[in-house]
Amino acid sequence: MPKAIPYGVYDIGANEGWVNVGDDHDTPAFAVASIARWWERMGRPRYPDATRLMITADAGGSNAYRSRAFKVELARLAATIGLAITVCHMPPGTSKWNKVEHRLFSFISMNWRGKPLTTYRVIVELIAATTTKTGLRVEADLDTGYYPTGQKITDQQLAAIPIRRHDWHPDWNYTLLPP
Repeated sequence: MPKAIPYGVYDIGANEGWVNVGDDHDTPAFAVASIARWWERMGRPRYPDATRLMITADAGGSNAYRSRAFKVELARLAATIGLAITVCHMPPGTSKWNKVEHRLFSFISMNWRGKPLTTYRVIVELIAATTTKTGLRVEADLDTGYYPTGQKITDQQLAAIPIRRHDWHPDWNYTLLPP
């Protein structure tokens, strides 16, 4: 079986998780598509009057603070869903404190421990069957989208996005505004 790429969204207040299981590449486009799928399936129904979305993200990987593509993709999402999207990246080396790891993926790992992950269906079903004593609920789905690697973002593309950098660590903390 080819590799499965999980991208998780954890809603701290609702104690709910969404895991988008990809079968292509872990790219900024895949990361933002995962956030978009969470918004459509879980976020919008739970928060129909929301005007903004806050995301905490690691400093590296597909949602890296230096990733131009991540910012451009998030700006597209902000425009599509009509929400201001604030991003606060965890400082480098501190991703072990990211809530998605402790409150979502650690329990997924315990749930599928010792079980053969033989198909995408098995992976998605095991992730979705994850619960905790504190009421964690998880949804998951397979994403068969195409997410090519090596996408280059020009200075002009980056300059065109409606981004407001925060005063404190503006590379790590910023808001993408809907048009």
